[in-house]
Amino acid sequence: MSIKLRNIVLVSIVIISTLMHLKHFSKDLLSIHVWRQTQTQSTIDNFYKEDMNILNPRRNDRGDTDGIFRMEFPLMQWLVACQYKIFGYHLIISRIFMFIVGFFSILGIYKLLKSLFNNTMLAIMGAWAFNFSPSFYYYTINPLPDNLALCCSVWGLALFFSWLRYDRLISLIFCGVFLSIGALCKLPFIVYYIVPFVYFLRLVLKKGIDKKVVFDIISVMGLSLLPIIWYINVIPTWEGNPVLKGMLNNKESLFQLFGFFQHNLISNLPELLLNYGSLLFFLAGFYYFFKRKSYKDARFILIISLCVLVLVYYFFEANAIANIHDYYLFPFYPLLFILVAYGAFSLYDSNIKLYKYLTIFLLSILPLTCYIRMHTRWDTNSPGFNSDLLIYKTELRNAVPNDALVVAGNDESHFIFFYYIDKKGWGFHDDNLTSNMLKTMIEKGAKYLYVDSKILNSNIELAPYLDKMIMEKGTIKVYSLKK
Repeated sequence: MSIKLRNIVLVSIVIISTLMHLKHFSKDLLSIHVWRQTQTQSTIDNFYKEDMNILNPRRNDRGDTDGIFRMEFPLMQWLVACQYKIFGYHLIISRIFMFIVGFFSILGIYKLLKSLFNNTMLAIMGAWAFNFSPSFYYYTINPLPDNLALCCSVWGLALFFSWLRYDRLISLIFCGVFLSIGALCKLPFIVYYIVPFVYFLRLVLKKGIDKKVVFDIISVMGLSLLPIIWYINVIPTWEGNPVLKGMLNNKESLFQLFGFFQHNLISNLPELLLNYGSLLFFLAGFYYFFKRKSYKDARFILIISLCVLVLVYYFFEANAIANIHDYYLFPFYPLLFILVAYGAFSLYDSNIKLYKYLTIFLLSILPLTCYIRMHTRWDTNSPGFNSDLLIYKTELRNAVPNDALVVAGNDESHFIFFYYIDKKGWGFHDDNLTSNMLKTMIEKGAKYLYVDSKILNSNIELAPYLDKMIMEKGTIKVYSLKK
């Protein structure tokens, strides 16, 4: 493939992807996993409005506290807040920033494949297919730290294999930088360190250790201390987080777990992660891998080590991932599209013309099959929560002073409601708001109640604490509270 044709394909990816996303950039946060989007966006907003100290990410469901809550290192959130400081407070900036990160992820996949196979056409096929992974297509304009973690981790892998091919120290150093940032932004991506770890372990066992090896190890592994230090300090504060204990705190039946495995294997994998149009390439990748005995390549042990560790991560978190948290599966992406790219190129490069034409056809329909699967994800008529929050967002935000502490619910996520009313305070769900709880909240500074349930009709004990109804929009009522 000529450089000119390669560049044409890369530009086409940008143009087609932009057109496919164009009408969604101006929409507010909604659809699948909107709770995680609003959590991330609220952190961005609070950096911009309250405190730009990157060590102090804040949430809205904070009561009368400062709201500081540290999970993943909030680099992505902080970078977007920096853009707000420059360009102003507009959600579209979050979407555009994530979109740009997505393009760097695509370039990272291209670089990884080029470093592994030294084949431009194979690499561009893989980058094209990856761009039209339905899940990647959906999440790439949504504010999630997983996007930046994926981007940096893919580049970490790409630069490591580039270092193996060309022995440029700068590649190894930046590999360490990107792997560190990826793990900081999302803990599961720390598994990517297994690639340099296994390589240098085998090297030391085979040839011994010298100054150059020590220097190389420090260059790539030294910055791993940053995510280790961060998570050692913040994980003890993650009370009640199911991800933390994974299968060690499993409450699902064996039957239910097998249901999760089956769903992820036969539904999420081909439908969301790969794209049905890429499924044949994925299967062909396995076929040609064994037919050509590619496992004899010295780098195979590095890839299979990553594969094993990613699978360990998946099975450890299987009960938390369940069958709905497809963005938890981001660490699989490079592994999946190595096979997709290898399979697509092998079919195209075969002596059978039918395979060549079939490959071109399948590659050409990937944008369409991706769009068909995901275009309903941004349906404002079905946002994935009480649509009155979306419809009356401006009125609800202006109903009470911006700095007023409020009680808000029902909202199981404790993020969506607060994001849309743009307030801080106490959240509740499942009508779990008692008179004693409300009294305590008032004593701590709660001034208003936002409620979208019939709890006030069923719990008359709350009535003495209500002053007057300020606003009613759809199913949502806003009350001032008595002192």
